[in-house]
Amino acid sequence: MAEIDEQEMLRAKLEQLKTEHGDLDRAIDALIESGNYNSLQLQRLKKRKLILKDQIYATKNMLLPDIIA
Repeated sequence: MAEIDEQEMLRAKLEQLKTEHGDLDRAIDALIESGNYNSLQLQRLKKRKLILKDQIYATKNMLLPDIIA
């Protein structure tokens, strides 16, 4: 029972991370299109996006069962 709750929590976290990643992607595109940004601001957004990508990957791995080959 606790394993199911943990799986559901991980799925919810994964969806939240994917949403935030997509939002950041759109924000970066809009910022670039506006032409009104500084490179530090853009760099920070891109770094946050990479961190989210790593967290998405790690969360996906937690959801996959261990398979012994």
